[in-house]
Amino acid sequence: MNWEQLLALTRYGDEQPRLRKDQDDTRLGFEVDYDRVIFSSAFRSLQDKTQVIPFSKTDFVHTRLTHSLEVSVVGRSLGRQVGKKIIEKYPYLQEDLGHHFNDFGAIVAAAALAHDIGNPPFGHAGEKAMGEFFLSGKGQRFKDQMTATQYQDLIKFEGNANGFKLLNETKNGNLNGLRLSYATLGAFTKYPKESLPHKPSNQISDKKFGFFQSEKQLFESVAKGLGLKKKGDALNIHYHRHPLTFLVEAADDICYTIIDFEDGINLGLIPEDKALEYLIQLVKKSINTNKYHSLTSVGSRLSYLRSLAINTLIQDAVRVFLENEEAILQGEFHHALLDFSVYAPQIKDIISISVEKVYQSQEVIEKEIVGYQVIHKLLEVFTEAIENKIKHAQNNYHELILKGFLQDFELPQAGEEAYDWLIRLTSHVAALSDSQALRMYQKLNAIRF
Repeated sequence: MNWEQLLALTRYGDEQPRLRKDQDDTRLGFEVDYDRVIFSSAFRSLQDKTQVIPFSKTDFVHTRLTHSLEVSVVGRSLGRQVGKKIIEKYPYLQEDLGHHFNDFGAIVAAAALAHDIGNPPFGHAGEKAMGEFFLSGKGQRFKDQMTATQYQDLIKFEGNANGFKLLNETKNGNLNGLRLSYATLGAFTKYPKESLPHKPSNQISDKKFGFFQSEKQLFESVAKGLGLKKKGDALNIHYHRHPLTFLVEAADDICYTIIDFEDGINLGLIPEDKALEYLIQLVKKSINTNKYHSLTSVGSRLSYLRSLAINTLIQDAVRVFLENEEAILQGEFHHALLDFSVYAPQIKDIISISVEKVYQSQEVIEKEIVGYQVIHKLLEVFTEAIENKIKHAQNNYHELILKGFLQDFELPQAGEEAYDWLIRLTSHVAALSDSQALRMYQKLNAIRF
């Protein structure tokens, strides 16, 4: 892979490749990507989507929105630092980029901003609930109406793939999404492969899949436009990652490691003295002990340590990327950057406490149970109403469901395959915020008017 092609400004549907010389210097092409994401309705809905704690009553706990904004800030720093070194390493890039290492930062920031845009209500529990509706719930009745790969898309519903779908939405056959640059879409795609065949390996990009069958052709156009390196069987769509994906992933890893831990402290799930001790272990090489001891409140000490910890991990992630840059371009690097961090033991300790005290807390478990009930009910009622419409059966209740809850949903066209409207419906439900989904559930069960 080569950097010139990997930084493509081209957008899906362009008749000719976009050139940097045609950019508006006051608003670079990749900054347009960032703006389009932040003004999208899908991004706004993240303000009411679970990061760790659903329906938290404290303002100190992060939602998907605040988490995404923080990841984009960290991503921008990672991209700029790496970009500066890349341009110094390859002087010929200056002919095209000049000294615009900010392009790297803008791409990573935009992709990082969008990284959770496809996640359904109720966090990862929502993903699992959607998959299980089709695997073992009432949705399994559709299995015989689709291919194995199409069915896999549904039973292993994946927020990353749904994010790619939302960014490239089509309506009535026309592209209706954000039309982001190929570079940003490439950096966004952590798992550049389709759902089948799924062959578990120790390569991080094989862990999940990055696009549904409905966006298969579009993804392949992006991959070819960027010059991504093909991987494995030529019959399957499976590529090596865009190099900047590693930085998007690192930004996410840094933020959830430190900030989910901080949320656990603010909620009283992790003892403050123990938490401060673990963070100090992470930043002991950079901490100013005089400044630290001059801070009088636990909150101010925690804020200081959080800032130091994030900066420490940014610098280390940049180091790992640059040391492995050539292997990454060859498609020969198969790990998260933080796996090679000198602070890996400290990171592992912090995450293990978050898992025990936060992710598996009673509050989280109880609300995940609610999420299962809500998701299954919505999918059950909506699929039945749409099937009834397809069959032209007279059922007033189902007609009311379509008018009351699915007025914005693109109903199936005559002869449309089950997979096409099911993946569209699943994505539609995934776009709901936690509160929207809960309100719909309450109305359907006559709990709320």
